Amino acid sequence: MNRTAGALARVKPRLDCGRAGLVILLLLLVVSLLAQTPSHPDPIDPLPQDAGAGGLKEMLLRLHTTARLLHTTAHPDDEDGAMLTLESRGEGVTAMLLTLNRGEGGQNKVGSNLSDVLGVLRTLELAASDRYYGVEQRFTRVADFGFSKNPEETFEQWQGHDIVLGDMVRVIRSFRPDVIVSRFGGSERDGHGNHQASGIISKEAFRAAADAKRFPDQIKSGLLPWQAKKLYIDNVCPFRSNECDAKNYTLRLSTGDSNSALGTSYADFAMEGLKHQLSQGAGVWSLNPGPHYAFYKLIESDLSPTTDNTGHERDYWDGIDTSLPGLADRLAGEEAKVPFLRPALQQLQEEVERAVAAATRDPESATAPLIAGLQAVRTLERKLTAASVSEAGKNAIFPDLVTKEQQFEKAVNLAAGISLKVSVNSPAAPNPDDAFMAVPGQSFKLDTMLTDHGATEQSIVLDLPAGWKAVEEQRQATKTGGNHVLHIGFHVQVPAAAEYTRPYWHRDDPETQSVNIIDDPRFVTLPFPPPPVRAHAAYTLEGGSGTVQAIAFSRFMENGVERERAVAVAPAFSIALEPGTDVISTNHAGATQVNVGVRSNIVTSSSARLRLDLPSGWKAQPEVETVTFQKPGQSKQFRFKVTPADLRQTRHQLKAVLDYEGKSYTQGYTVITRPDLDTFYYYQPAIQRVSIVDLHVLPSLKVGYIMGAGDDIPTVLKQIGIDVSLLPPESLASDDLSGYGAIILGIRTYDTQKDVIANNKKLLDYVANGGTLMVQYETGVSDFNSGHFTPYQAELSRARVSVEQAPVAMLAPDNPVFHYPNQITLRDFEGWVQERGLYFMDHWDDHFQPLLSSHDPGEPSQDGGLLIAQYGKGTYIYNAYAFFRQLPAGVPGAIRLYVNLLSAGKK
Repeated sequence: MNRTAGALARVKPRLDCGRAGLVILLLLLVVSLLAQTPSHPDPIDPLPQDAGAGGLKEMLLRLHTTARLLHTTAHPDDEDGAMLTLESRGEGVTAMLLTLNRGEGGQNKVGSNLSDVLGVLRTLELAASDRYYGVEQRFTRVADFGFSKNPEETFEQWQGHDIVLGDMVRVIRSFRPDVIVSRFGGSERDGHGNHQASGIISKEAFRAAADAKRFPDQIKSGLLPWQAKKLYIDNVCPFRSNECDAKNYTLRLSTGDSNSALGTSYADFAMEGLKHQLSQGAGVWSLNPGPHYAFYKLIESDLSPTTDNTGHERDYWDGIDTSLPGLADRLAGEEAKVPFLRPALQQLQEEVERAVAAATRDPESATAPLIAGLQAVRTLERKLTAASVSEAGKNAIFPDLVTKEQQFEKAVNLAAGISLKVSVNSPAAPNPDDAFMAVPGQSFKLDTMLTDHGATEQSIVLDLPAGWKAVEEQRQATKTGGNHVLHIGFHVQVPAAAEYTRPYWHRDDPETQSVNIIDDPRFVTLPFPPPPVRAHAAYTLEGGSGTVQAIAFSRFMENGVERERAVAVAPAFSIALEPGTDVISTNHAGATQVNVGVRSNIVTSSSARLRLDLPSGWKAQPEVETVTFQKPGQSKQFRFKVTPADLRQTRHQLKAVLDYEGKSYTQGYTVITRPDLDTFYYYQPAIQRVSIVDLHVLPSLKVGYIMGAGDDIPTVLKQIGIDVSLLPPESLASDDLSGYGAIILGIRTYDTQKDVIANNKKLLDYVANGGTLMVQYETGVSDFNSGHFTPYQAELSRARVSVEQAPVAMLAPDNPVFHYPNQITLRDFEGWVQERGLYFMDHWDDHFQPLLSSHDPGEPSQDGGLLIAQYGKGTYIYNAYAFFRQLPAGVPGAIRLYVNLLSAGKK
């Protein structure tokens, strides 16, 4: 019999501003809770600690307590992972991490991707860390715009307090924590302006979330006011110190304690999670052996005093009843209206205790009390919904009941060995580029497999977005050993209007916008939209029924290992102009080459036509390319010769368009992933920003570029006609450098390339023999200074100028670098993006001449950002100005000055 899967669509009714009936209020509350607290399918590849008997043990620990904790930070990697792991995995606390932004304004220590692409990568990295911490993740809509020295600048960029505050209040009202723990206190001690803003907003949100007059639209949508009981702040003791003055903290947590289920300490397990944040450099971080502690200070409380006579507490939960029966206390005088509530909660507690006792003998024997607890909590939800208790009273209890239902169900599945797998019915793709993508208007087949130890009345339903259709094509039930296996195959039709798997937020211009535009409010504060193709299986056991959920995945091979990736929806064609920025010199003769990459996710039944949409008067050869594809996943490159109408200094934009069967495709996506991460997709329009720059380049200049952490500077240098060769660091010892007029060390080369450190003398000898060496910014201050890599003494610091429009002064206006081959004026420092520079020198030998001075508002001048010295016959330059951002952005003045620096000593 064919069965059509229903669409997954939850409708959230809105509350009229007038008086609403109690039934509507209750419905609104329940639906809101379900929407804000979704029942999550298990990850495709859970950690060993979250599967089997170990996973069951932890779930039983969670069932014992109603404690809920929200940890607030500014950026990915700010979080106290050790504290979160202790609370979540050690105490069973339901914990959530709220990170204000996605770190998109930082540096990338493993590649050249920056800005919003980096934000997607760091979201994936943080999600990988969260699996170890055992927490859910949320974000606000504000963006990391680069280093900020004070909260005033941060709030100016974030358009005041209310946008970020509203998102934090939304998270508090939906999650309803007992305790809020802010990583930062909101003072200068926090350093980064985003850090300080995070602490300030956490304090404001603690009270604002309980104020019915704040953000009333949230209340109308069902998110009722919520007052957390306590607010703590971190950063009250020296960073990473295990000692702290007792008067500075309220609470000391021993995160260095070992946990047998984890096989290590909470701090070490959290560090393993943090190491997934490679773009932050966390892959090489480690902990010193010995005890580890986290110190927190209680700064606000809605409770009677909970500290002892020394001003300290034992844990966050002092003064808070986190037992299941304790939920009844939240109704206060209304408890008499629901005499069934406390006995029902006590029954849940007893079922948990029976499950714990049974699981110590045999995990599967815990199934009976767990399925009984699952039925009991569902019954309690129904009775409480129908009871004559105020919406505020229900609001105080329902989140915990919903959480307990999810935890009971997951514990049942672990104890009974029930699992569901959903996969695309096709062989593993030979490589990641060929991995399956669902395409609007296309269809595909899914295999589902439910495994259990004797359940009855099994069924599997695909949970699909609205408009999708699925038809059951085959069904087979088998029994192998003690396992019952139900296989069902589905044919899935993707509607032509299906939404692509993409971020629900975007910025039109990341250089000027620091608040993301929300494209789909359904997902606001979530890390990403949920995967589009999911399924759930229903089953019956002795004592009741349950469900298990799963994400649909496809398989592909990578480095000889089969991997799995959640099914995603993508356009038939992905178009990209490569690179995204082209710089053309006004002295360039003839046409410039434009490369267009096209990936197809379908087999073309007819030819597609690829063309460029050009500025008026520009010409392309050929005008149109005919395109065909023989298999999904195939990519092709096309080259167009483009001739500008004129070469005056200005900016233009080119757009690629692929026309196929009446539809035009004008965007492309980048697959963001790593073997240790999940996968997501960043979309961008198929455009190329062209910057025509009034520029002179020495025709004979040959440059060698040694890449550090990764940047796109060599691409721009090639575009403007410089002969650039990428020099592998590992061959530096044997390479003959004498043929290069200049050698450039990419950003953070000494931080990342051991071969450069080992061959530093060879680089200095190259300078002494007449070459020009330019070293760009480094972040390893201590290692750089102790390494004595410069030809004369100079001390690196963390000084920076974070305001991109900060005034600049020429300290040596007669120096040739300001005159040859391009005349540099102060106008060349206009239009810079994100920041002036970072990691300036703060002391240097008199052999060095500082060339530029700049400073952030209200701060002293920083003169150590660009130093030049004659060494032997050649020239040594330390350059901390952010050319790695300016050149790919096509900033004319920065490009001219950079060319002059490479030409130093050549006149």
